Amino acid sequence: MKPRSGRSSPTKLSQAEVEAFRAAVAGARPLPDSGRIEPMRPRVRPLPRQRLLDERRVLGDLLSDTLPWEEAETGEALRFVRPGLSHQVLRRMRRGHWVIEAELDLHGLTRDEASVHLAEFLQACRKRQLRCVRIVHGKGLGSKNREPVLKHKVRSWLMQRDEVLAFVEARPCDGGIGAVIVMLKAGR
Repeated sequence: MKPRSGRSSPTKLSQAEVEAFRAAVAGARPLPDSGRIEPMRPRVRPLPRQRLLDERRVLGDLLSDTLPWEEAETGEALRFVRPGLSHQVLRRMRRGHWVIEAELDLHGLTRDEASVHLAEFLQACRKRQLRCVRIVHGKGLGSKNREPVLKHKVRSWLMQRDEVLAFVEARPCDGGIGAVIVMLKAGR
């Protein structure tokens, strides 16, 4: 007898083997009907591929680094406040009304590294229920053309985060144009 492999191949039976099988099952009768109904297998739900692609595209647009032209830098100090919040919040932030509870320094990081560090920092601040934090992005003195690269990126990233209520350029004693003070939503 040959050893069986994972798959069985059809074998030809001899006439004697066929007659032996028929003799062995000659007295067999079908089982009586039990009245049981086999459960229907659930249908596989269709995969909405186009909707998934659309959602992925929208998510990519939301997390992009570009800003609409209306929100472009006008040369004024870096600032932002969510609609519905009083501009008094910005004034108080500029005057140092709230204590800075944590700080993130992005000096020397690439855009991608800075983006990841910023997201992790904001998430950690949210877990710790911190309200007022400082993010140091630098003045751009060490970058190509001596222009601040991370300043504009940080502004864009912060505006896309729901937990950010407002931000304003830091006071000179807190980092000036090389840092931003951020007000976060209160934790639950």
